[in-house]
Amino acid sequence: MKKILVVDDEESIHLIFRDELENAGYEVHSAMNGEEALRLVPALRPDLVILDIQMPGINGIEVLRKLKESDPELPVILSSAYQEYKQDLSSWACDAFVVKSADLDELRDTVAQILDQ
Repeated sequence: MKKILVVDDEESIHLIFRDELENAGYEVHSAMNGEEALRLVPALRPDLVILDIQMPGINGIEVLRKLKESDPELPVILSSAYQEYKQDLSSWACDAFVVKSADLDELRDTVAQILDQ
């Protein structure tokens, strides 16, 4: 079973993403901030990270940079309510960008596309 780490400072996002992705057949783990994510990744060895951008402390763009430095092959999806980050050059290192919405089809389809390659 493929492992996904969801990194977001909102508990509701963890619950929604967990329900959707577990129903799609993935094992889902959570981190509430960037620091926790950077500690978990080496031990957890997820197949994919879904990463919020706007978080207290270290932001998602910095976490993305550090994750790609340590493992360039680790797929990372940036997930944000702010679509303008999609055009930000610093987000281009991610494998995909998904705008948070009530419709989780895009997230589920993007995860499947990346993990089922």
